[in-house]
Amino acid sequence: MEKSVIVKDVTKKYKMYARSSEKILDLISPKGYGKSFYALQGISFEANKGDVIGIIGVNGSGKSTLSNIIAGIIPPTSGTVEIKGEAALIAIQSGLKKELTGRENIELKCLMLGFDKKQIIELTPQIIEFADIGDFIDQPVKTYSSGMRSRLGFAISIHIDPDILVIDEALSVGDQTFADKCLDKMNEFKEKGKTIFFISHSISQMKKFCEKALWIQYGHVERYGPMSEVMPEYENFIKKYKKMTKKEKKAFQESVQKSRMMNA
Repeated sequence: MEKSVIVKDVTKKYKMYARSSEKILDLISPKGYGKSFYALQGISFEANKGDVIGIIGVNGSGKSTLSNIIAGIIPPTSGTVEIKGEAALIAIQSGLKKELTGRENIELKCLMLGFDKKQIIELTPQIIEFADIGDFIDQPVKTYSSGMRSRLGFAISIHIDPDILVIDEALSVGDQTFADKCLDKMNEFKEKGKTIFFISHSISQMKKFCEKALWIQYGHVERYGPMSEVMPEYENFIKKYKKMTKKEKKAFQESVQKSRMMNA
């Protein structure tokens, strides 16, 4: 199988400061200042063309950070990401300029990706029809609901026909009819052999649509493999976690948080 995404030892570190003055101290101090938070640590995996991979994990595990790195929105602190083709991220807030109208956002996004005026004129009606947000297409995006932003973002991304599609909770808002329409479109992409990463809290959607699962557990890869093997293990973990007392959950979260923090 031909590889489409190769992620090797990717780590993403953020600096955390108690006050703004610590940012200046961090710049001038030889050893740095403040604490480092590791959103991701040593992430490695490979995806093939045609793979549909569900990225699973509890809140705060680093799923969105990873999706942004795969899509090229943010760089890793260390490690490498090799992408073969054009990648597009679909997230509720992704890539939309709030002061511009929906129509202006379509044109801007297409221009940034190298489409010429003729191509944009041809694509715009298709994008508007798929988004199905009515007269709001000519209103500033800042007036949109989260569902409308998701509709527009999804419509733009799928019509620019990327090789790698990263969908981060974009189907978690809005109505079921639109979600079904999106899943149908994603199935078309699957049939074309495109690589799809799918992040969703809907385990049923994951099982229905994805063939592989990448379980991110607080910044690390816990398991990666066939959905039929990884998802049952993840569901067992969730069941055990839910049965914990408040004290046990707090102790568990604190131990995990400690492993992801260190002084500069």
